Amino acid sequence: MSLHGEVFTNEREVNAMLDLVKPECLRPDSRFLEPACGDGNFLCAILERKLKEVRRKYKSSVRDYEYYSVITLGSLYGVDIMSDNVEACRRHLFKIWDKQYKSVCKSDCTDETREAIKFIISRNIVCGNALTLMCVDENGNDTDEPIIFSEWSPVMKPMVQRQDFTFEEILRKSQSNETEAKLLNENDLYDPEGHFIARYTTHYKKIQKNG
Repeated sequence: MSLHGEVFTNEREVNAMLDLVKPECLRPDSRFLEPACGDGNFLCAILERKLKEVRRKYKSSVRDYEYYSVITLGSLYGVDIMSDNVEACRRHLFKIWDKQYKSVCKSDCTDETREAIKFIISRNIVCGNALTLMCVDENGNDTDEPIIFSEWSPVMKPMVQRQDFTFEEILRKSQSNETEAKLLNENDLYDPEGHFIARYTTHYKKIQKNG
């Protein structure tokens, strides 16, 4: 345990816990939220499982793999109160995604897709306080800005729909899971009363251009 109360879960325990929801770890659009993500050990393990399945299904089509790998990365969410952890988590997730991207798509890889992935990660991995549901400053103190997450939903290829919700709205809809990695049901980021901050549909490579 660190001076800040951080607890680093071993890889063995991470995999044992993820095995409890193994089928969901194979679906590109099944959403996971880690409210104390640290440097991303849970989220990285989930991403590796998901991308392995995406590769198995879509490796023969560069565009299909690319599209579903974007959806996969968009399904992972994390909050941490320490900015260095947030930056480390973002780096680790991108490194895992990019390694698989280069392995499958080779010369067809594009920087535009990489920028879209970096934008999604910046929206999904947030420096904040999961207890108060607020963003924090460089000293870890709450600001007056609520934590906001973006939902990335596949629509007709190659389009993706983005909807933004406050963390508070998400928690009102989702039930707490006993495992450390919180699994969100498919519609948990949707508020039936229609309360959302922003929504648009765009090409999966151009997500960052509408941010």
